[in-house]
Amino acid sequence: MNITLIGMAGAGKSTIGKALAKRLNYTFIDVDRLITEKTGMPLQDLIDKQGDSALIRFEEEAILGLGQLDNCIISPGGSVIYSRDAMRHLKEISKIVFLDAPFRSIVRRIPNARKRGIVGLRDRSLKELFEERLVLYNKYADFSIKIRGRENVQSLAERVIKLCFGAEP
Repeated sequence: MNITLIGMAGAGKSTIGKALAKRLNYTFIDVDRLITEKTGMPLQDLIDKQGDSALIRFEEEAILGLGQLDNCIISPGGSVIYSRDAMRHLKEISKIVFLDAPFRSIVRRIPNARKRGIVGLRDRSLKELFEERLVLYNKYADFSIKIRGRENVQSLAERVIKLCFGAEP
């Protein structure tokens, strides 16, 4: 089984994903890293040079290129929900967990959002993006975890495990 973590930038997908991978002895796949390795540029540079749609396309290609995996934690970018094909593939190969962090936490964790490589920030505020994406994250999630305050990463990882496996794996 694979687990995909979705949510806004700053929700903790990479941090919790790495903790989950270590705890379960799974492989951690950072889709943003796959994109930067393929393009040779940071996500923000990719957006600045080629636009939001290019990042969405590269993300979709990276996810569709994952094929059939087993025992992986997948951490896509926050914009993955803009690609139906990518989400369909993730649904086929994994359980999808939405890390539902409150907006104030997102703002605190990514104070320099305009340099973070976030799709949609050219024409919308972070708050507008957050509200727009919330609907899509909930649409695609098999499970959702409300992140409360400064919760311990290990306890969040345990919550994901309980949701996905029903108990200990």
